[in-house]
Amino acid sequence: QVQLQESGGGLVQAGGSLRLSCAASGRTFSNYAMGWFRQAPGKEREFVAALGRSGSSTAYADSVKGRFTVSRDNATNTVYLQMDSLKPEDTAIYYCAARSVSYTYVPLAYYIWGQGTQVTVSS
Repeated sequence: QVQLQESGGGLVQAGGSLRLSCAASGRTFSNYAMGWFRQAPGKEREFVAALGRSGSSTAYADSVKGRFTVSRDNATNTVYLQMDSLKPEDTAIYYCAARSVSYTYVPLAYYIWGQGTQVTVSS
């Protein structure tokens, strides 16, 4: 089973960019579909993006489509979330998550989670 560690969060002005990374330990990383989720204060955790085991299949929430790009490098056991044209409403703690086989939009379907990284977008 892999363990996940996010990094790359921070404070950015609206319109700016950030790239989040999720480093996975373990030699079976390529067996897992990966997802990115976020949770703002007082709100439920919501789906952001996901990709399949090879990285060729991806999915995005409507709110980030065209602005965020998810990718993975199975050689380095890392998943990325490139976030461009950031908006204040993107402010949240961002989590990466893993599950076997295929991705889904449902947070409860993922059983491996990182500790999260804070993203704050100022107006």
